[in-house]
Amino acid sequence: MKTGSKKRNIAPIRLPKYDFTIRAPEFQKEGEEFVIWFFEGILEKIPDYVECLMYLGNAYTEMGMHEKGLRIDQKLSRLRKDDPVVHYNLACSYALLDNIEAAFAALEKAIELGYKDAHHMKHDKDLDVLREDARFKKLMKKILKES
Repeated sequence: MKTGSKKRNIAPIRLPKYDFTIRAPEFQKEGEEFVIWFFEGILEKIPDYVECLMYLGNAYTEMGMHEKGLRIDQKLSRLRKDDPVVHYNLACSYALLDNIEAAFAALEKAIELGYKDAHHMKHDKDLDVLREDARFKKLMKKILKES
């Protein structure tokens, strides 16, 4: 039971103003370049960190580093054998490198595993090289039928 409340009179704390600049070249990076540097650093310590690999693969692709993106997607497909999105991304990497047969194999695997986003697949620029192929149209029909 409180018998009386005393308000404490506390003076505000004033912190000194610090003005500093981080001069390390790593911290001068911006956007995807920083993301790549950051996630590569994490993966040096934890090489099978799936979420980190996924972000790094996307960043590589955004930066046009398609070979590196493919290596990441290949590793992810070994770590997450049953993940339809991982196999879809692998198909995109192969397509970006004009490896048509491997792209279709990965895309078929993604659909077998349950990939169902027909709208995304239809408009994904990564798959542009596949669109005129009859196999692409067949896979689109398969997704639309299963949805």
